[in-house]
Amino acid sequence: MQKRVSCLVLALALFVAMSTHAAAAESSCGVVVNGKELSTAVAKVINQNTYVSYWPVVLAMYPDATVSWENGQSVARANGLTLCVPVGAQYIVANGRYLYVADGVKSENGSILVPAQTLAKALGATVGWDSINQCAVFQSASGPIASGDSYYNSDSVYWLSRIIYAESGNQSLDGKIAVGNVILNRVASSQFPNTIKGVIFQANQFSPVSNGSIYNTPSTQSVIAAKLCLDGANTVGNSLYFVNPRVSPNSWASRNRTCVATIGAHAFFA
Repeated sequence: MQKRVSCLVLALALFVAMSTHAAAAESSCGVVVNGKELSTAVAKVINQNTYVSYWPVVLAMYPDATVSWENGQSVARANGLTLCVPVGAQYIVANGRYLYVADGVKSENGSILVPAQTLAKALGATVGWDSINQCAVFQSASGPIASGDSYYNSDSVYWLSRIIYAESGNQSLDGKIAVGNVILNRVASSQFPNTIKGVIFQANQFSPVSNGSIYNTPSTQSVIAAKLCLDGANTVGNSLYFVNPRVSPNSWASRNRTCVATIGAHAFFA
């Protein structure tokens, strides 16, 4: 028990240290995996987020891994793991799970960089920051992330992707995620129904229900946005309402709630 508590304290300390480091100016650092420093890997702070070159970390953690370039993305495979890393995208895909990368996947000097925390989640590892040796520290833990087939509820993806498409099909990925966030925030709130379908079909809430566009087949990006939301992506905090100010310049939400963000055509209110 004492050893377990000590490990938890160490993990917390590393997490806090990593967060503190991420606030520093952009810089290059080292990477350690399971106690071994990787000479081929680099950690770099970009926009207050610690990125690492993903492939050396994968190979160190899964020695049987292979990597290839397929359909415009890097794909790493190992026992129990398929990791797709599209350069420039705001997500990576691990075993069918969509994990958000707010500032996008980077490519620098021949290395593909992803946020350390996101990569750790994909690989089923922990990660922290060693401030003394200036390096990101990965430790194997539970094994690769559970598959999307087992994690995503098909009804949740079905309805969430449809309301995202109907309300924000022409918006950016962040805008689509924001609409999904509002739906999930309502599900979590005692003020609204406790299911995604219940929130969407609550009387007099969403025009796509009354005009029938809720039943339109969603775009691929809308489905991706729904899965990103279900895996924790959030661009508007605890917002419960959104409006298009051009369509409703004097809406109830704008008069009675706090504006959290404006993304594309929508303003979001908590």
